[in-house]
Amino acid sequence: MPLEATARIVSELTSRGYNAEREAVTLLASADDPQAALERVVEDLPEDALVVRTDHVDAALAAAPAANPAAGDGSAPDTERATDESAAGSALDTSLGDDDRGADASPDATEDPSISTGGQSADHGATGGNTPVETKGGVTVERSVDPELRSLEIAGDMTGESTGTGEYEDFVSVFRDRLERVGSKLRGRINHRPASAIQSMPGGDDVAMVGLVNDIRSTASGHWLIELEDATGTFPWLVMKDREYVDLVDELLCDEVLAMEGTLADDSGIAFVDSMYFPDIPRTHEPSTADRHVQAALISDIHVGSEEFMADAWNAFADWLHTEQAQHVEYLLIAGDMVEGVGVYPNQDEELDIVDIYEQYEAFNEYLKKVPGDLEIVMIPGNHDAVRLAEPQPGFDEELRAIMSAHDPRIVSNPSTVTLEGVSVLMYHGVSLDEVIAELPEEKASYDDPHKAMYQLLKKRHVAPQFGGHTRLAPEEEDYLVIDEVPDIFHTGHVHKLGFGKYHNVLAINSGCWQAQTDFQKSVNIDPDAGYAPIVDLDTLDVTVQKFS
Repeated sequence: MPLEATARIVSELTSRGYNAEREAVTLLASADDPQAALERVVEDLPEDALVVRTDHVDAALAAAPAANPAAGDGSAPDTERATDESAAGSALDTSLGDDDRGADASPDATEDPSISTGGQSADHGATGGNTPVETKGGVTVERSVDPELRSLEIAGDMTGESTGTGEYEDFVSVFRDRLERVGSKLRGRINHRPASAIQSMPGGDDVAMVGLVNDIRSTASGHWLIELEDATGTFPWLVMKDREYVDLVDELLCDEVLAMEGTLADDSGIAFVDSMYFPDIPRTHEPSTADRHVQAALISDIHVGSEEFMADAWNAFADWLHTEQAQHVEYLLIAGDMVEGVGVYPNQDEELDIVDIYEQYEAFNEYLKKVPGDLEIVMIPGNHDAVRLAEPQPGFDEELRAIMSAHDPRIVSNPSTVTLEGVSVLMYHGVSLDEVIAELPEEKASYDDPHKAMYQLLKKRHVAPQFGGHTRLAPEEEDYLVIDEVPDIFHTGHVHKLGFGKYHNVLAINSGCWQAQTDFQKSVNIDPDAGYAPIVDLDTLDVTVQKFS
């Protein structure tokens, strides 16, 4: 059946205030007169019905007069539909030449040929200049998914758990929790001592310490002075400019947890660094995979309400999800910024197509209705959404949840960990990526290769380590931004750039956006990767990128 027919039926039902089961839409599209069948179904629906179900369509079609064949033709009405049409959409051809593929300077990054988007390398950045996916003439398919095969669990959702009051004690509590939990990943690797004990040790002794990076500064001689802080005090560590690990200083952010080993100076007032350790992802990490072939679409930054929201690209994506090529896509993960928001950046009101925040969410909900109703959907907020800006961000309030009710999505906090059939996905919107990219050298973190900035967060075992910068952080009794358990997939958005790769076998994906370049982005020289949908095979962790713009 033509894809356009199903899209028209979904649009018509949506305009009348109804949602619909996938099978119900298929039955309507297969009717001899889909429009007449739709009218009969709507007329016969119970008054309290909100969803058009298969039994509603069956009853309406059964009560309809039989269609008459053409005069003199004894054949039955034509109910067969072509099933050999080309499925809408195709894997994006992102084969890159050596000059186009950004070489990963990090020795910890893994080139993994299992990641494939038409033959490209595992570690890639923006993929502009490729042929857009064609979405016309695709075959709409029945999904024969047994719900019993699905498994979706949420961990780390702090919605409703916020205890922060902004008092001094809250800040002390969150940093103590960070030091304890992240530090526990380091203490077994060194013979650590608290700062107060090191201060009383004799000069020349070997020492080691786990602490928060309190200060980073260079000396007149070109060396680096790193001040570590723990619960007992602070102690300075000197990194000599001619040591092989001095390049690691470029990766440091204030407030991250670090371990250092070295030798005390003769006067015991400073330690010379011999070794530096990050909490990091174990090199031996083996990711979990699903027991069957099932896929998840990872997207973010839809920005409904903006004049630059790409409605046509979104509709093409939604149409593609109804086709045979997408029949294994059973999960949709949205990493924040469902709407454009109001007052997020200077003069934003001049770029808004919808100026009321609640109307923006209502419009987003209408677009969400266009994806298949049998998808499992998980959403977290972003910095453009109507929640507090400080991270962690609780999930939306009840009023907004009621608005965004299409297909009954799971709405959880930013960040949260979603486990899909055994595969854990750490979802984080990604505001701290701006800070990482600004602070670190370009070869280690850049907008063109956003996944490399994600590697740094994995290495630090914290999604937003630096406090007091551009990233607003809320003090809580517990630091919800610590990466306690190693995820199998790390999914972010925010920077509007597409990039993915593997770091110590963790698949890191930044999923681009659905918003064309705004005037504000032009002013800060951001050229977005818009209209992309990374599709992950949960049984292999291979990636295919679909482009709809």
